[in-house]
Amino acid sequence: MVITRVGSAARRAGVRAGDTLVSVNGQPIADILDVRYFTYERNLTLELRAPDGVARLVVLKHSEGGDIGLSFLDDLPGGGKTCRNNCVFCFIDQNPAGCRESLYVKDDDARLSFLQGNYITLTNLQEKEVERICKLRISPLGVSVHATDPKLRVRLLRNKRAGECMTLMRRFADAGIFLNAQIVLVPSFNDGERLSETLRELQSLGDALISTSVVPVGLTKHRTGLPLIQPVSRGTAQETIKTVSCFPRVWCSDEMYLRAGHPIPPAEFYEDFPQLENGVGMIALFRDDWSAAVSGQRAEKVRPCTIATGKAAATMLADLLLPYPEVTVVAVENRFFGETVDVAGLLTGQDVLAGLRGRNLGDAVLIPSTMLRRGEDVFLDDMTVGQLSEKLEVPVTPVAPDAESLWREIRG
Repeated sequence: MVITRVGSAARRAGVRAGDTLVSVNGQPIADILDVRYFTYERNLTLELRAPDGVARLVVLKHSEGGDIGLSFLDDLPGGGKTCRNNCVFCFIDQNPAGCRESLYVKDDDARLSFLQGNYITLTNLQEKEVERICKLRISPLGVSVHATDPKLRVRLLRNKRAGECMTLMRRFADAGIFLNAQIVLVPSFNDGERLSETLRELQSLGDALISTSVVPVGLTKHRTGLPLIQPVSRGTAQETIKTVSCFPRVWCSDEMYLRAGHPIPPAEFYEDFPQLENGVGMIALFRDDWSAAVSGQRAEKVRPCTIATGKAAATMLADLLLPYPEVTVVAVENRFFGETVDVAGLLTGQDVLAGLRGRNLGDAVLIPSTMLRRGEDVFLDDMTVGQLSEKLEVPVTPVAPDAESLWREIRG
């Protein structure tokens, strides 16, 4: 692994940017997981190879379990593993043609589950990788379960190895690895009693199972040639919430409550919010954070502006901003994926433009930064924030998706 930045104990030991880390205490280094695991000890011997090919050893001491101060050109040399499934509900398969290549990439890598919180299906793991996960204690892991019945899971994922899910999860649990589970609810496939069976079997993992989320299947208007799937109806959402309430540390996503027409539970219902990345408890957390942010400041003047967001969050934001008539919340319709897709993170620049054009937008347009490619100012359709600002003739400002950031921008 090629080193790009050196600090802390590694710098004092003589490690230099451009060196390649070959091994630690005689253990070959393949990726960032090896680095984290094998540099835990206090006394380390690093085998390095300089850019000219000359090898050398350096010895360093650091606090046990601490960061030795290395950054790498690529944390996962050779790239991450991709998905081998053909799930009946796969959202990526529902992307329209002509998008940038990154929108069609399906990652399914256990290392990314540990490093970034991604959810994996376990269907592409070889035995040596399972053994490595157990040895390195790669924990927690997020698993896209969907169903525990082997035949049903094979049918959902359309992969003959999909039925091995619970066997692997039990091996991980026995190795002391903690697990988070995700279930995408697909009507007529894994709902009703089949959902209950899945949740009961997951409970057999005991304390190794940290949490489980149940989210409604996402359907776009680009499903040509894909299996017929019905959206989660109001009745199905209500039934699902009732089923989930019978199991500990299992939560439905906010979207399930919105579809059911049920109020979002209070923040304390979600305990330590273990599944925020799956949209579980985001509205409750935002409401609590908003109350804290504006506490004692209700008389403060705010600037006239417009907040553009998805339909899922628009009502909540509009309610919170009732005391501030200078601020307008616009629920933007998703024309790119279809009106059934209502989250802000899947809106394009063209969607926002169509939803705001011709309106009195005030001094600025605020958008959640989740609409943009991570670390950049580009929407899913490759429109930039600057281009959208020019077309709307008003500054467009991306805002981090938290209450304090939004309150700060509204105050100008």
